[in-house]
Amino acid sequence: MNSAISAAAPDTPADTSFRSSDGRRAAAWLAGLLLLAPSVVVGCRVADTDGITPVPQLLAFLPWLLLPAGAGLLLALLARWRTGMIWAAAVLAVTGWFVRPYDTGLTDDPPGRVVARVTVLASNIEFGNATEGLLATIRREKPDLVFVEECDSTCSDALAARVSRTDYPYRNVVEGYSAAGSAILSKYPLRAAPGIDSELAMPGSVAVVAGHPVNVQLAHPLPPMPGVIGDWRRDLGRLRSYASGVKGEPTLVAGDFNATQDHAAFRRILDAGQLRDSATLVGADRTPSWPAAVRRPLGAQIDHVLVSEDFSVRSARFLDLADTDHRALLVGLELHDVR
Repeated sequence: MNSAISAAAPDTPADTSFRSSDGRRAAAWLAGLLLLAPSVVVGCRVADTDGITPVPQLLAFLPWLLLPAGAGLLLALLARWRTGMIWAAAVLAVTGWFVRPYDTGLTDDPPGRVVARVTVLASNIEFGNATEGLLATIRREKPDLVFVEECDSTCSDALAARVSRTDYPYRNVVEGYSAAGSAILSKYPLRAAPGIDSELAMPGSVAVVAGHPVNVQLAHPLPPMPGVIGDWRRDLGRLRSYASGVKGEPTLVAGDFNATQDHAAFRRILDAGQLRDSATLVGADRTPSWPAAVRRPLGAQIDHVLVSEDFSVRSARFLDLADTDHRALLVGLELHDVR
């Protein structure tokens, strides 16, 4: 009888201690798993490389990695895992360093007088679905230069029929099915330029602004989807080559880059052409443009207007258009006579 009672008795302190040790061990393992992906992605950011799938995709959402890293730190604390605490703290610190608002030090106006004020609109309208929203935005905002990505036949037909030739007499439209088409509309005269060869049209021109030639180039590289990372790198490399070729000239590159400031391939475009990101210059560098449904600090800013040192930036606003997964970017610039 005593033996049976003993078998049914509650767990001894030794048993409870054992289960507590198992719980800490499990928490430590889970913490390590949560920290693994952020560590690899942040390591690539530190090493100035985009790595391989899934690193390029995760780099676009670098601020999101604070969540698993924070959870990893909490679990490491619960597990009393000192190495994990240090690891998690390091990942959080490095990630926080990169996602902080940038202080570019480039907000001073360029030398030379202002010769023109230029308003630029860049909008990916998702297979032409947001054509109506684009037309309404053009009518309301009256930008001087309009860059449209994913301008299908419905979009190009609407631009031809419903956007006044009096307001936008100069155009460079490349018709294409679904996402392939693109368009540049301009109030300024446009001279022919080669553009950039790509599966998604990237037309280019030279706009004559107040007598000053300005290189204007639409950007729309392929997205960094698994299996086509090489094509994404190739297109961004072509944009980098373009930027290098116009270095030292008044230049404006706008559109959907399918890359953020956390992608090394994007930063190399800036470096190659000594270009600056308009949104960054006015403190909007982490404002997301895709997907349109989310807000800061989530989402990714993959739509950009890059400018040479000839421009100062007055404003940058991200606009919501119905029926597209991108937010449009409206930038107010001033062109200076610095040559």
